[in-house]
Amino acid sequence: MTWSEQAWAAIEPIYQSITEMPFILELQEGTLPLEKFQFYMIQDSAYLEHFGRALALIGARADGIDDALTFMRFGENAIVVENALHASYFSDFGISGRSAMEPACHHYVHYLKSTAALEPVEVAMAAVLPCFWIYKAVGDHIYAGQRAADNPYRRWIDTYAGEDFAASVQQAIRSCDNAAAAATEVMRKRMIDAFITASRLEYNFWDSAYRLVRW
Repeated sequence: MTWSEQAWAAIEPIYQSITEMPFILELQEGTLPLEKFQFYMIQDSAYLEHFGRALALIGARADGIDDALTFMRFGENAIVVENALHASYFSDFGISGRSAMEPACHHYVHYLKSTAALEPVEVAMAAVLPCFWIYKAVGDHIYAGQRAADNPYRRWIDTYAGEDFAASVQQAIRSCDNAAAAATEVMRKRMIDAFITASRLEYNFWDSAYRLVRW
């Protein structure tokens, strides 16, 4: 069993909880209240900026040139491409501007940035992987189950169920598997622990948007 297979098995209950949470179910049905989607988009826009910085830092610390380039490109994509998508969503859904990070976003980005800066780079790679992998899995899950042709959130769904994003996810998984293959058993366990923690923070991010959790 590869490291990534072990890691996914470890977070399977968390992933199942995500697919069953009201935010995801209502997003799939197109019935998610606009206020909750707006809250989510504002927080996600703030998250992506810091996620991109964490990815770039991992790229700067990576041992091999392939991983260095991969994670620097991931960082560029997070900051430039996805923020551009969010800019159009801001217009489409009547969002006038950004606001401060609320608790779930603040916790998540500071966990990723501190891990990227202070933990072994293998652990940092594992910590950022859920944002790729869980988003892809959730996007595919929603895409397969959606029934409303006029779902107002269709473009978001299509983005994370798309082939371009799938290629990035597979690349991130390969990087973690390669790092784990060269690591000690203790390091592989630390990588899985980081993967689990970040997966829990993914759940909290969506849950806080549904409940509109503010400071």
